[in-house]
Amino acid sequence: MVGSVNIDQQGKGGYVSDEVLGTFLPIVVYWVYSGLYLMLGNMDNYRLHSKKDEDEKNLVSKKEVVKGVLLQQIVQAAVATVLFAVTGDDGESGGDRHASIFVLGRQLFVAMLMLDTWQYFMHRYMHQNKFLYKHIHAQHHRLIVPYAFGALYNHPLEGLILDTIGGALAFLVSGMSPHTSIFFFSFATIKTVDDHCGLWLPGNLFHIFFKNNSAYHDIHHQLYGTKYNYSQPFFVTWDRILGTYMPYELERRPEGGFEAKPVKECKEH
Repeated sequence: MVGSVNIDQQGKGGYVSDEVLGTFLPIVVYWVYSGLYLMLGNMDNYRLHSKKDEDEKNLVSKKEVVKGVLLQQIVQAAVATVLFAVTGDDGESGGDRHASIFVLGRQLFVAMLMLDTWQYFMHRYMHQNKFLYKHIHAQHHRLIVPYAFGALYNHPLEGLILDTIGGALAFLVSGMSPHTSIFFFSFATIKTVDDHCGLWLPGNLFHIFFKNNSAYHDIHHQLYGTKYNYSQPFFVTWDRILGTYMPYELERRPEGGFEAKPVKECKEH
């Protein structure tokens, strides 16, 4: 069947449509990938903050974080279901499977730029508008010391505006099919979780290929960095263009691990 992944080609097992996979696979990926970081343990030699700081400085319990993330993912799934229902066309996904690598690459790149652009300006506005920050965005900043499964801990309205609507715009503007969206949203989810993992691991490909990474975003979660490093989840382009880029340097802590510190010029500024 066009636009679906066959489980049983004889029809006995049915199929899982691209729309269903595009809706629910990123949610599964979120918990699996963040779960891998939990399985790694404390990793004291690679933490950006000590375990003590994580336990003492954060202003919300991990139980509340899990509840908040699940609520956002329920809203995300509902909006994705409606979006796929409105834009769905069995012929589109099948045609997309035969699209050239160039076309697929262009769609993914446009989607990344669209999501980055939307999230930068919405994120920055939520910091600049005192009402929105106090009543909405401050919830995310209760995690002063980020960790993997807290990546999507937001106020439900922020989750809807930044992530869900931003993702919908990336999907529509790029012209990608539900089939392509499976890969895009799963990758974006992994990237977002990694940016909040609180670790600087050797060989991490996200640290090699993206300047927007766990240390870069950690700067934003600190008091001195809340007016900088708004860009997420892929590039740092808008921060550089609009003067909100705060570069950092990693220093070894005597007790183990790293600390991301803004460079001297930004400290004085």
